[in-house]
Amino acid sequence: MIGLGLRLAVAGGREALTRLVAIAAAVAVGAGLLLTTLAGINAVDAQLTRHASLHPTASTGGTADPLWWSTRDDYFRGEQIVRIDVAATGPDAPTPVGIPETPGPGEYYASPAMRRLLAANPADQLGDRYPRHDLGTIGPAALTSPDALLIIVGGTPDEVAELPTARQLTSIGADAPPLPETMVNLIMGVVAGGLLFPVLIFIGTATRLNAARREQRFAAMRLVGATPGQISVIAAVEAAAAAVVGTALGFVLFFALRGQLAAIPFTGMPFFTDDMSLGVPDILLVALGVPAGAVLAARVSLRRVRISPLGVTRRVTPRPPRAYRLIPLVLGVAVLAFALVHRPSTSDGQTAVFLPGLLLIMAGLILAGPWLTMTGARAMARRAGRPATLIAARRLADNPKAGFRAISGIMLALFVTSVAVGVITTIVANRGPAPVGSTDAGTMSTVFTENPPSVPDTVLTDLGAIPGVRSATVVRENRVRGVDRDAGLVACTDLPPAYGRCADDATVAEVPMSLVPFGQSASSTRVWPAASVPVDELRRLPVLSIVVGTDASTAALERSRTVLEVAYPTEFWVAPHVPGDFEADFANQMRGWQQMAHVVIVASLALAGCSLAVSVVGGLSERRRPFSLLRLSGAPVRILRRVVLLESAVPMLAVAGVAIGMGFLAAQLFLEAQMDYTLTPPGVGFAAIVIVGLAACLGIIASTLPLLERITGPETARSE
Repeated sequence: MIGLGLRLAVAGGREALTRLVAIAAAVAVGAGLLLTTLAGINAVDAQLTRHASLHPTASTGGTADPLWWSTRDDYFRGEQIVRIDVAATGPDAPTPVGIPETPGPGEYYASPAMRRLLAANPADQLGDRYPRHDLGTIGPAALTSPDALLIIVGGTPDEVAELPTARQLTSIGADAPPLPETMVNLIMGVVAGGLLFPVLIFIGTATRLNAARREQRFAAMRLVGATPGQISVIAAVEAAAAAVVGTALGFVLFFALRGQLAAIPFTGMPFFTDDMSLGVPDILLVALGVPAGAVLAARVSLRRVRISPLGVTRRVTPRPPRAYRLIPLVLGVAVLAFALVHRPSTSDGQTAVFLPGLLLIMAGLILAGPWLTMTGARAMARRAGRPATLIAARRLADNPKAGFRAISGIMLALFVTSVAVGVITTIVANRGPAPVGSTDAGTMSTVFTENPPSVPDTVLTDLGAIPGVRSATVVRENRVRGVDRDAGLVACTDLPPAYGRCADDATVAEVPMSLVPFGQSASSTRVWPAASVPVDELRRLPVLSIVVGTDASTAALERSRTVLEVAYPTEFWVAPHVPGDFEADFANQMRGWQQMAHVVIVASLALAGCSLAVSVVGGLSERRRPFSLLRLSGAPVRILRRVVLLESAVPMLAVAGVAIGMGFLAAQLFLEAQMDYTLTPPGVGFAAIVIVGLAACLGIIASTLPLLERITGPETARSE
């Protein structure tokens, strides 16, 4: 029977060969995307693990000499630079990953991107912050990305021990802290829910291509004596042959495009090509799972043939879906709503609630889709005023599962799009960086780890000599801060006019450490309240911050930052920054999540469109006999075209509204439970994506309509 199945698959005429090629091509695209998804998960895992290794925890066990280690963040033109200061306490101290030896005092290693940045900019803007002796390049083993800005600076043990976050390490690399399981689960859940479901739907749809024609052929074989088991073997061989060829092509596509895929900044940073790797379980999952899934889909599609050899010709209306299909959807919403009242205190517990809730809603949408399609079709039938509308509504109401199967991928894609865009838009709206061009964009402020007693005159002189610097103000510590812990003191004679003025008769004003209230902009009309500290006593108070006012030019800002870092090499917990710099890491993460959301959105809609095209073409092929009979009875082709268009377009537009509504509801529940945020409505960009996506799907449906006239001629009715 295996040989017969292969002959039917490859030598069953032009129709069989065309079906084999179409299924193989569809499976190749699906398998390639599946491999890309699995490799992407592995790449994100490697990227985040390397990021965690840049912030190791202290370890003093073992017999090795300790290595002093301090990780700090620096900034340059809005980009974040990771600076690691190290100092070996003996010859047996561990060596940082990615470099051949630990740098000594006055030496450094830099990543390739950092070396290019140093070479492309004047030393007084960047290079003077670091030692002069360049030892070489940091290898990929220590870099999160080819574009990572990382510098490892050597120092003496006494110098590094005084730095913020300094710790002693006796092991590096293999004993680095593991990647948090919660982060991996979250990424896998987002990718699996956003991309794997559409891929699996696409593969399942492709393997069911022309299922009705195969059912008729298998039913004829049953009538001449074939057993159900033999029919199942033949069907499995046909499906497996196409799936095996398609899976092999999927591997070829993945490895041919792996370099280009790695260069896409899915997380805001590109991957190394080697990080886009596949483990043995990943290879086996795709190589065996895709053909197995195709075989399973083929066997399921033959359930009517297994009942009786006449089951295909004597078809009856399938049992209508029941309302119980809504239960998983309701349960998913209930799980997310439960977190509003009983939010788990740990990140693992939160993942255990939110991730299953989202996946349950996604599965519930797929399960409830036929019931929603049937309900909409019955409503459309009651209001039908034209023959095409009535025919389409009755066909959808009689077999809503088949009608929904064509649009299930679109429903899932729109749900994922709504959740991703809703969450990211709201987070950016609440925590995003200061807007570009704000009036305080040229204000650079500092945060000292320990407040120094004074500021050398040379520092203020050097800052004042920089072209573009308008003021350099020392803000002193306020011993009586009250509610505002970041409030400082400044002499009224030292307060730059661009940041406001003192109250009448005041000599010392109470101001924020950056001279600008949090979340607001600088204003020359702002009046600061008077402080009770005399000017003479103010000069003896520790320094809280140094605020440099500039013309917002890049050169002035970066030269000021360099002067401050050189003057205070061990004092800064956070490097001198302007609005937007401090949020650079968060902004990069948001850009990464936005990039990942865009990838999921585009891929999901593309897969949904492919699934729709395959479903519509397959549906036309399966229904060419009834359509041919309608044409023989006098129905013009334009009515049949309207029927096909309505059968796909009406439920698609209906479920689109349900999917978007459920996506925003899930996003609101997640945001409120996790962050106490209220959903911020997405802008016109989201509406544009939805409209363009739905229009493209309508275009796909319309592109299949010319096929209708060719396959529904009188000869079709006579031959079947």
